[in-house]
Amino acid sequence: MKKALLYLSLCMIFVLTSCASIYDPAPQILPEHIRNVFIRPITNNTNQFGLEARFTNALVDEILRDGRLSVVNSEDEANGMLSITIRRYILQPLTYDVNMVAEQFKLWIIVSVSFIDRENNVTLWTEPNMEGIQIYRDITNRSTTDFSMGEGMTEEDARTFIWEKLSRDIVKRTIRGFGSVTSVSERKVPI
Repeated sequence: MKKALLYLSLCMIFVLTSCASIYDPAPQILPEHIRNVFIRPITNNTNQFGLEARFTNALVDEILRDGRLSVVNSEDEANGMLSITIRRYILQPLTYDVNMVAEQFKLWIIVSVSFIDRENNVTLWTEPNMEGIQIYRDITNRSTTDFSMGEGMTEEDARTFIWEKLSRDIVKRTIRGFGSVTSVSERKVPI
């Protein structure tokens, strides 16, 4: 009985340790022939005007700051290409003051991003629901200057923060890990 129990325990340990190391993906690196990138004009499918210009500027700044890729002005010159669509822009009030004026907001922006290897005509990665979220306390509608509950910002400041975060995520994903999955589920995206 003791031998059977010992044998069963050893088998369980073997099975558990072997299952833990089944999935070990190799890190994916940007192909060497991609040295520059073209950013297609960003499509804005929201009712907010001018989002695409600020997002493009933040993305170009991040690519240049990283320094591993350069940005070109035409698709013909490019080795790689980014195609981006701003899909959702959701501004949701979270808290209200005693007069029912919204004090705190959640800004949620969802974009669809694809990175294309132009030389091989292959989509290296796609994110249908890359999201940027910023919760902030609105300082534009405050009648008092009591900011004891945290530092405030405007909606424009929150958008700028989201553009910078999404730009870092896109550059990081393009250069270091174009095969990993980071997007949210389609079921979570509000209609």
